Amino acid sequence: MGTTASPATTATPSSFLSSPSVSLRASKSSHLRPTRRLPVHVRCVSSPPAAETAYTTKVSRNANIAKLQAGYLFPEIARRRAAHLLKNPDAKIISLGIGDTTEPIPEVITNAMAERAHALSTVEGYSGYGAEQGEKKLRAAIAATYYADLGIEETDIFVSDGAKCDISRLQVLFGSNVTVAVQDPSYPAYVDSSVIMGQTDLYQQDVQKYGNIQYMKCSPENGFFPDLSNVARTDIIFFCSPNNPTGAAASREQLTQLVKFAKDNGSIIVYDSAYAMYISDDSPKSIFEIPGAKEVALETASFSKYAGFTGVRLGWTVVPKELLFSDGHPVAKDFNRIVCTSFNGASTLSQAGGLGCLSPEGLKAMQDVVGFYKENTKIIVDTFTELGFNVYGAKNAPYVWVHFPGRNSWDVFAEILEKANVVTTPGSGFGPGGEGFVRVSAFGHRENIIEAARRLKQLYK
Repeated sequence: MGTTASPATTATPSSFLSSPSVSLRASKSSHLRPTRRLPVHVRCVSSPPAAETAYTTKVSRNANIAKLQAGYLFPEIARRRAAHLLKNPDAKIISLGIGDTTEPIPEVITNAMAERAHALSTVEGYSGYGAEQGEKKLRAAIAATYYADLGIEETDIFVSDGAKCDISRLQVLFGSNVTVAVQDPSYPAYVDSSVIMGQTDLYQQDVQKYGNIQYMKCSPENGFFPDLSNVARTDIIFFCSPNNPTGAAASREQLTQLVKFAKDNGSIIVYDSAYAMYISDDSPKSIFEIPGAKEVALETASFSKYAGFTGVRLGWTVVPKELLFSDGHPVAKDFNRIVCTSFNGASTLSQAGGLGCLSPEGLKAMQDVVGFYKENTKIIVDTFTELGFNVYGAKNAPYVWVHFPGRNSWDVFAEILEKANVVTTPGSGFGPGGEGFVRVSAFGHRENIIEAARRLKQLYK
């Protein structure tokens, strides 16, 4: 910014004093009339800065990413939480929103990781790159623990850094030309990855759906299982049981219908079983408990919500050798190619933790962790039930699905955050079928769950 000289200030430029005419006048006799010097007013003014134009490349933006609406759900919740804290720095926020575990990893599991870590510092114990598909011993342990007598072998199992990552790898496997169906509501990664891959049309604001996706409505009225007679044929069917966010677990009869529907239509089911250990009734824990499923389904799973591995990162995907593309080519062979191209294998330390999880002591420890969160779930269910709300889920999942009839989900989210300092998740973030609901997570320290219950009772009493 330049400065502005005072209007009263006059300046005589040096160029004026040194000009020939000035010198001549000064040399003449004194009887000549003195030359009058004209004042020169100098004003320094600032000019507006030139508009800066950012350099741009000649690379076009991915038009599919441009279709996405706002940010991914959970970072958006974190942003609103941070904004609330900025306005209320003394607020003691309790987070029951994103499904992140809170309890320490059982020592039997961390000891296994520590032992492997220490071995890496020795010549005998050091290892570099491992098999992209996972350690043979861990694959065998997963097959024996979760798929005994189901015809799943260790070679069908691909160990990964988590189910969410595998969902995106599966999308690369299927490509942009497939059609997709999802439960509504459902985990947002299914829809968002479909949009990014170019499988969808534009977002339709009036119905809050993307074109070219089949949204299979799951509501209290249909027991949170879609009416398959009203679902058009698609190539891929994403199905999560127990469902995130509703907490509903599909029955054996329902999954039998789903497998038949897929077989009749020549579709592939991507079955997300990330919460199977929370099932406490006779609902199937794996899609492969259903006869014929190996011909039409693959399954993703994770240690995240069993052992507290949300940060450690370890999961797996089962791709049966019986699952074939329309030309007879095994799906597993192509998935193996994707994995080998885009992934160097799960961390050696994470896989050591996985083996710790599947030891007899580790399995018992994981059951204890799951039991703890299920006790939290009961506290939350009892709280909302006492307040007169209709509550769903919870029995077979760490999520409570609470109905607020006639309310906007984000408005309820804001109300609970601003008045009770409790973070939940708005149901509409999981799809249009979630409007009017909020998801409350049971992942939390017991004292925080009890305090959140107290605040909710005070808010809605």
